[in-house]
Amino acid sequence: MQGSSLWLSLTFRSARVLSRARFFEWQSPGLPNTAAMENGTGPYGEERPREVQETTVTEGAAKIAFPSANEVFYNPVQEFNRDLTCAVTTEFARIQLGAKGIQIKVPGEKDTQKVVVDLSEQEEEKVELKESENLASGDQPRTAAVGEICEEGLHVLEGLAASGLRSIRFALEVPGLRSVVANDASTRAVDLIRRNVQLNDVAHLVQPSQADARMLMYQHQRVSERFDVIDLDPYGSPATFLDAAVQAVSEGGLLCVTCTDMAVLAGNSGETCYSKYGAMALKSRACHEMALRIVLHSLDLRANCYQRFVVPLLSISADFYVRVFVRVFTGQAKVKASASKQALVFQCVGCGAFHLQRLGKASGVPCGRVKFSAACGPPVTPECEHCGQRHQLGGPMWAEPIHDLDFVGRVLEAVSANPGRFHTSERIRGVLSVITEELPDVPLYYTLDQLSSTIHCNTPSLLQLRSALLHADFRVSLSHACKNAVKTDAPASALWDIMRCWEKECPVKRERLSETSPAFRILSVEPRLQANFTIREDANPSSRQRGLKRFQANPEANWGPRPRARPGGKAADEAMEERRRLLQNKRKEPPEDVAQRAARLKTFPCKRFKEGTCQRGDQCCYSHSPPTPRVSADAAPDCPESSNQSPPGPGAAAGPGID
Repeated sequence: MQGSSLWLSLTFRSARVLSRARFFEWQSPGLPNTAAMENGTGPYGEERPREVQETTVTEGAAKIAFPSANEVFYNPVQEFNRDLTCAVTTEFARIQLGAKGIQIKVPGEKDTQKVVVDLSEQEEEKVELKESENLASGDQPRTAAVGEICEEGLHVLEGLAASGLRSIRFALEVPGLRSVVANDASTRAVDLIRRNVQLNDVAHLVQPSQADARMLMYQHQRVSERFDVIDLDPYGSPATFLDAAVQAVSEGGLLCVTCTDMAVLAGNSGETCYSKYGAMALKSRACHEMALRIVLHSLDLRANCYQRFVVPLLSISADFYVRVFVRVFTGQAKVKASASKQALVFQCVGCGAFHLQRLGKASGVPCGRVKFSAACGPPVTPECEHCGQRHQLGGPMWAEPIHDLDFVGRVLEAVSANPGRFHTSERIRGVLSVITEELPDVPLYYTLDQLSSTIHCNTPSLLQLRSALLHADFRVSLSHACKNAVKTDAPASALWDIMRCWEKECPVKRERLSETSPAFRILSVEPRLQANFTIREDANPSSRQRGLKRFQANPEANWGPRPRARPGGKAADEAMEERRRLLQNKRKEPPEDVAQRAARLKTFPCKRFKEGTCQRGDQCCYSHSPPTPRVSADAAPDCPESSNQSPPGPGAAAGPGID
């Protein structure tokens, strides 16, 4: 018995030694040849198995090895997302470290002293950094460079890192970092992160971590352990991570969230949107901006549970996702104002006019304090005053500004001064330029095609409609979320008056309109505002005049959301593609020739023959035989009235079920 126990002990010990030796051999600093990795071969030239073949992707300053199979998620279309995140994080680091007297050095940026502005809401607590204070002792100013550890720098967490590309780009492109935690729950992903960290020589900054992102953030709730920057870019909805994220980010820290479940946020499934984000989404032309505001509402709602609130810095709707950058603060007094920042949306199903109803009301009192109370409403009647249709109720959503224009201006200035830093700098400049032109205090927007199609008239040009609004002393702007958006503080009644005036120049045939249609009811009212469509110079926005790349065209073929990473990798993808090929056009009937069609029509009895009125005799395309019990004569359609005695062609009327 003792001999067998000794033998088992020696066996387990030898197995542990062997596994440890293999682990350290895999962890050795000698990396395989990159060219060999691209060709799918191992470090010594031997052919890799098909399931572990790799390709190398270069993005920004990072070089990442990916398995050719879809075992770790990567989407090249989101390079704009990652570039923008690096630009925003850099400016955030400049602000945070500037308050500590530390100056950051960005590669390619001129060595000029920038004015540092504190972005907190407390205007009275803003700190003005003076160069004389930083150099009071006669020492040189402290600097933080890219790729170096800054002891007072930012502690960053990427909760869903996949290959670690974003974390590695942080380490290689963003100065002023203390550490970056690249976390993922997948074993394959974490193994890939370790290899890519070694490949880019950033092991001193990037720490791979394998854990559930929620549990990892819950473990960093203490003030001393919180992260200065948390980045969440999940596949689909981030709803399950938001509660932990608002607790794990530091005071005034940066929280970056991506949502790719746009079908839910854009109103295709309102009940699902409510279960994830606590708000009902509506189908409307302004659905992309409403999606941003729903995400901000959800973040603020979860932060309020812990006496915290969010301050939006930048909110982007791009391609197939939305991306928000917010700062999180703590303050009981500010949390009380959160109800007055949220609003319900009443949207007419006929003409699309919308009205906002705030959930709370904040009013000043003589003592200088703010009194909070319930809001009064609703702002609409049961039927729309313009077209008589009913209203749909959506929200709650964030009703305050979704951008900090000062911060957006800083990011835009930095990207414009250093365009070679990012591959998508041109697009970043265009999008941020449009954002700086948006009306910050006007939620949602109308669209040109929406206004024109409602009354069935020709569409005015963008400059004509903008000029008409400006002539009427209203403000108007574009929106980065939609190319033909009209964001204005004009009420819906003024907009429809302008469209009524436009319809007089391009008349609509009223006899074709139904008396109950929105177009008939809107056009039956005479306009009280006389619109002037003369083009004004200020109607053409600056970004449009400069020809900036404001709205992204399709970046590549078959772009959009990629399939979720699967353990089976490429084999699973091939099985999915084969399934799609087999199911393609499954519901479409195969085409039939004239003879087949004539034979099939003969199986239907002729209704006119039964009534004794069919004059075509044997030349009739339908059967003159007595009806069978299975097919009713009443179900057969009328025989085509045609002088042609031949069976009808493919476009002629047919029996039941004929397209």
